[in-house]
Amino acid sequence: MVGIALGIGAWGLVTGVAMVKSGLDPWLAVLMSLTVFAGTAQLAATPLMASGAPIWVVWATALCLNLRFVVFSTQWRPYFAHLPRRRRALLAYFCADLNYVLFMRRFPEPRPAPEQQPYFWGGVTVNAGSWHVMSLLGIALGHRVPAEWGLGFAGTVALLGMTYAMLADRATWLPAVVAGAAAVAAYALPLKLNMLVAIAAAVVVGTVIDHTRPLRSRGA
Repeated sequence: MVGIALGIGAWGLVTGVAMVKSGLDPWLAVLMSLTVFAGTAQLAATPLMASGAPIWVVWATALCLNLRFVVFSTQWRPYFAHLPRRRRALLAYFCADLNYVLFMRRFPEPRPAPEQQPYFWGGVTVNAGSWHVMSLLGIALGHRVPAEWGLGFAGTVALLGMTYAMLADRATWLPAVVAGAAAVAAYALPLKLNMLVAIAAAVVVGTVIDHTRPLRSRGA
């Protein structure tokens, strides 16, 4: 988890700096960082709000970027559905992309086990701790970080490195490549709508792959 914590921390630092530099009040940035706890959505929504984009664009962007958590929740249901609602709500707040990937690799069988909750809490503690500490540090430093440091580029490289580690087969590689190509092809769209295009393209490709897998297995 040390390598993951470094990557998450770098991304949190970039997000904190970006929120302040986009014109968001530092206290609102702190509130947003602690309550939203979704770096990609924060980083995408903040410049949209600063540019005066329609609220539906902000909501649509954040919603699309966070749709993956619906998938995560359905996959986690066999493991945690027996827990009280308040406990599940707390789990939902702390769940994150890398914790989901590591958890599913550690517990491939979808049935509850005593060691699953300690494993989950251990992972999300590292993830949330590194994220919040570095995000708040980025907000505090904010305008003191010169643009020529290229902090945004460093954070992007860190995020790409973590994403690369999660691409294990064609079902993950292909949607990622299609999303990247769609984002570049639709770059000229206003209000960063190219991100919505990229998400939609990745969802379509991922859905097609997911639905064709069983057919191929039956035909084998």
